[in-house]
Amino acid sequence: MDNGIKIDTLIVNASELVTLDTYGGRVPFHGKKMSEIGIIENGAVAISGEEIAAYGGTHDLLSELEIAGDTRITDAKNRTVTPGLIDPHTHPIFAGTRELEFAMRIRGKSYMEIAAAGGGILNTAKKTREMTLEDMTSVSAPFLDRMLSHGTTTIEAKSGYGLSTEAELTMLLAIRYLNQIKRIDLIPTFLGAHEFPAEYRGGGEDDYIDLIIEKMLPIVAERKLARFCDVFCEVGVFDIEQTRKICLAAKELGLKIKLHADEIEPMGGAELGVELGATSVDHIVEISPGGIAAVAGSSTIATLLPGTSLFLGKGKFAPARDLIDSGAIVALATDFNPGSSPTTNLPMIMSLGCVAMKMTPDEVLAATTLNAAFAVSQGEKVGSITVGKQADIVVWDVPNHNLIPYFYGESLSSIVIKKGKIAWRKD
Repeated sequence: MDNGIKIDTLIVNASELVTLDTYGGRVPFHGKKMSEIGIIENGAVAISGEEIAAYGGTHDLLSELEIAGDTRITDAKNRTVTPGLIDPHTHPIFAGTRELEFAMRIRGKSYMEIAAAGGGILNTAKKTREMTLEDMTSVSAPFLDRMLSHGTTTIEAKSGYGLSTEAELTMLLAIRYLNQIKRIDLIPTFLGAHEFPAEYRGGGEDDYIDLIIEKMLPIVAERKLARFCDVFCEVGVFDIEQTRKICLAAKELGLKIKLHADEIEPMGGAELGVELGATSVDHIVEISPGGIAAVAGSSTIATLLPGTSLFLGKGKFAPARDLIDSGAIVALATDFNPGSSPTTNLPMIMSLGCVAMKMTPDEVLAATTLNAAFAVSQGEKVGSITVGKQADIVVWDVPNHNLIPYFYGESLSSIVIKKGKIAWRKD
């Protein structure tokens, strides 16, 4: 080890240091490898600047390092240390809440029935279009603070509640601004194809697709406002051919692809995502056996959103076990949004992954760290405790990682480190 490296922060005596560095931290975990998460008892990690400089057993690391008098030392005795969590599917920019629709669902109305009655995405879009850039950033900033307090250090952030050129661009500008001022990384996704605006429904759907392809996407690409293009590929929204057309246009402009796929009906969205080389296919509650095989045989990541299934009262969750046992790369996300999953608590989603989808604690940790990093094309930078990666780290108030999903709904993070500096601390 180069003893000339200046160690700024040292975390020692972790009852468990969970590295996710088993395979060098530069490739995602496929299938059953998601259980090979790399645990060091009585572990330590050293940070230099914004990067991880070294890790290992506390005794060994202390014997190898030269510790300066101004090095910040955190004693993590009886606590667990992991990489920062990554939430690879969120909708954090929106106006208003939809608690009235929540009550409608409790009384038995379906998602599609609520949408047909003027609720759903169009309800939020109508209000969001009236927001200024300042409105968007001030409303969304507290949600990001909540995410950080739960141990989330990177999120994917979608537009999609504007559904007009001006409003979609303003949402993406808000995401860019929040990325500059908040202690959390936001990876921007353009989701103009979230729904057909009311003024284009009933015969104007092709015109809206043309607007996306001919006007919105070129501006988004030219101004580098998004890294991904997403489409809500579902019955009653964008069909397979419409989705393919939008995605191919986005790829031509250099954007990567994500898809909302097979959430309500098995349309073949997962298969289309694999065909297009999508970074991820998300939701996939109703994925077909052929879709499972296609995803498992590809590098496309299956991003599962159990909070949405819970909150919508669907009674059915994505087939996580089938996907993992088939060899797929699986990630988990909150799907934070005002209608179908209003939660910023990613550890709670980990609990749902265990209880509702029969994933193990090892697997849900892999799904919210390294695999989630690859679901937002950040796997070379974050997602594991790997030398040279960004120092995004969480110290948890539990002695082992199994207890993070075990204490469901609890706030267990003690210290959240972002880019080598404390971004949040309990109390």
